[in-house]
Amino acid sequence: MTPAHTAHDNTPAAAATTANPLQRLADALKPDMAAVNALILDRMQSDIPLIPQLAGHLIAGGGKRIRPLLTLASAALFDYKGTRQYKLAACVEFIHTATLLHDDVVDESDQRRGKASANAVFGNEAAVLVGDFLFSRSFQLMVEDGSLEVLRILSNASAVIAEGEVLQLSTANNIDTTEADYMKVIGAKTAELFAAACEVGAIVADRPASECQALRDYGMYLGLAFQISDDVLDYAASEERLGKSIGDDFKEGKMTLPVLKAMAKSSAAEKQFWQRTMCDLDQKDGDLAEAQALIKKHKGLELSLAQARDFAAKGRKCLENLPGNGIRRDLAELIDFAVERDY
Repeated sequence: MTPAHTAHDNTPAAAATTANPLQRLADALKPDMAAVNALILDRMQSDIPLIPQLAGHLIAGGGKRIRPLLTLASAALFDYKGTRQYKLAACVEFIHTATLLHDDVVDESDQRRGKASANAVFGNEAAVLVGDFLFSRSFQLMVEDGSLEVLRILSNASAVIAEGEVLQLSTANNIDTTEADYMKVIGAKTAELFAAACEVGAIVADRPASECQALRDYGMYLGLAFQISDDVLDYAASEERLGKSIGDDFKEGKMTLPVLKAMAKSSAAEKQFWQRTMCDLDQKDGDLAEAQALIKKHKGLELSLAQARDFAAKGRKCLENLPGNGIRRDLAELIDFAVERDY
């Protein structure tokens, strides 16, 4: 399938009435994303009916497709007229979906995006194996692109994500986890794919190494800011606003930045609370509320958001020497939007 490429209105006035930069990008790149979605649906097909059924359960589950959108936006930023970005955007989404399937099995999650997770519906074994299938599909798409540089970037991202998953296992339920450990985890698990998604968009547009690196750095900072904000939301948002249950990180004993910030200022008695609830997973009614109160007491949310905002500022700076069009404006505002989501 070779979808027709469409022109983009990259002027600063394009879609100016839409306040949400993510929605503006989605609107500007709607024909391209439609082509990517068609490709995703085509490439997740198999003669084994369970594979598209399970993959479709998650892929059609309401995600915002931010990672493939970044690949499309990065190519459009340079007014690239080809179609290589479609397969690579689909590849990025397959890698992301595969990691979500594996994540939910490891975390024993029963919900994803407000509905039953794939492993809860189809079982852990099927979820793991279909995740493997999607990883394999992503590598097929990389090879079809034919660029060794693209293959290097995306295959390296896949390996780094897996390393991040393993590292997170060693930090979960571990009160000795440091902020540096946390940054390594989210840099690998989340930010690496954001960075790769942005970088390959510049690669297909045949941009110089400095511009490819600038977009990669932007994606890395966006991913870090996005994940910190996500971890703040797990303690700060209401379930109605977030669209999913809150407190999952607490229940699983994940050492996220708000907890680490609070623990750094905790009294001996408070440290015992964190040891019992997060490390021993001996949790009782009211413990989540107590954790939220301790995080609030020690300004864990504010300090975490300040760090996310610092990453956002660095990400915006990465875009300064790139084409000054509407896509760049939306990318610059997207990183702020990722941090300042509704709490």
